[in-house]
Amino acid sequence: MSHPDTNSQFDAALSSCREIFSKKLNDYGASWRILRPEAVTDQLFIKAKRIRTLEITGESAVGEGILPEFMAIVNYAIVGIIQLERGCADRKDMSPAEALAAYDEVAARAKALMIAKNHDYGEAWRDMRVLSYTDLILTKIERTKEIEDNGGRTTVSEGIDANYMDMLNYATFGVIKLTEK
Repeated sequence: MSHPDTNSQFDAALSSCREIFSKKLNDYGASWRILRPEAVTDQLFIKAKRIRTLEITGESAVGEGILPEFMAIVNYAIVGIIQLERGCADRKDMSPAEALAAYDEVAARAKALMIAKNHDYGEAWRDMRVLSYTDLILTKIERTKEIEDNGGRTTVSEGIDANYMDMLNYATFGVIKLTEK
């Protein structure tokens, strides 16, 4: 069974990420539609690598902390899933309203997955350290790169979409943990 606050905390974290996504849509439109999945994976890598560097050094030269990077991972993972399902475009081909609808659909699937896994794993994420989310996201990125380099083929493993979904959920847990304090 879920912790009484998990669903509302998950919703609040995703809502904060969606607000940033929406504001960026207002500024740039759905310019991310030109990104191929490999480029999205590299963006996820940049964000996760920055979190790990901040966790290790405790210093930020640009004055931004870990929380905004976890939020960016949530948003890029959602973008990645949209790109996998719709394919990349040569230009912006979605209105902000269409992009937000696609975002909401992926976010709803992420929450459903979280609820199912939370049931099976007994909310183990609550007892994990935030740095573990970072390392697990980096591991999922390495797996994703390997799958991409193999043309999307796997023998027994989950595909790129499942890895993006796991990154999304780990990053959401990071947002929850960092905003609980």
